[in-house]
Amino acid sequence: MKAAAAVFALVLFLCATATAQQTALTDAQIKSAEIEVPRLVELLELKPGMTVADVGAGFGAWTMRLARELGPSGHVYATDIGAAQIAALRDVTQRQRLNTVTVIEAAVSSTNLPALCCDAIVVRDAYHHFTEPDALIKSLAASLKPGGRLAVIDFPPRPNTEVPAGVRANRGGHGVPPEVVQREVGAVLTHVRTLSAWSPTSEPASLFLVLFRKK
Repeated sequence: MKAAAAVFALVLFLCATATAQQTALTDAQIKSAEIEVPRLVELLELKPGMTVADVGAGFGAWTMRLARELGPSGHVYATDIGAAQIAALRDVTQRQRLNTVTVIEAAVSSTNLPALCCDAIVVRDAYHHFTEPDALIKSLAASLKPGGRLAVIDFPPRPNTEVPAGVRANRGGHGVPPEVVQREVGAVLTHVRTLSAWSPTSEPASLFLVLFRKK
């Protein structure tokens, strides 16, 4: 009986590990991007032909959806630090012939985006993983054009969770309080508004959005 219980526990552990280690784009992410991007277009005042960066782009759901909105005269930079994510982004842009998308491998302290390249930048479900937020915020600001906008989309710390390795303890768990985002990014860019309930039907749950503008 104990052996069977041990095997069952091992199966649960392996399933949980496999789920945690995402290796491809999910239907939930595609659905969330379809819901959120039209709202982002309005909030960020995006128009065809503009240039946007998707920082922490993951497997590309928001990158591809933004590219559709900006049209053939627009441009999207997709950045990430994960090798699997970078490989997936390059693969999907080649397969779908997305000539308006540039994939950039970022670093923990820099987006590696060109200076003054973006009309807007989106950081979704990534800020709570920043281990060097001050350096990254300066890098984000340097990539924005004057008047450019930055949208940080994230979730508050989950109860009874640990702060990711290397991340500041003031996050209070896995996630980040919106007040922390406002304070840290607001030291460099102008805080415009905070939406405490950004997209209730999106995943992950309980998302907020904090909007900033470069003077």
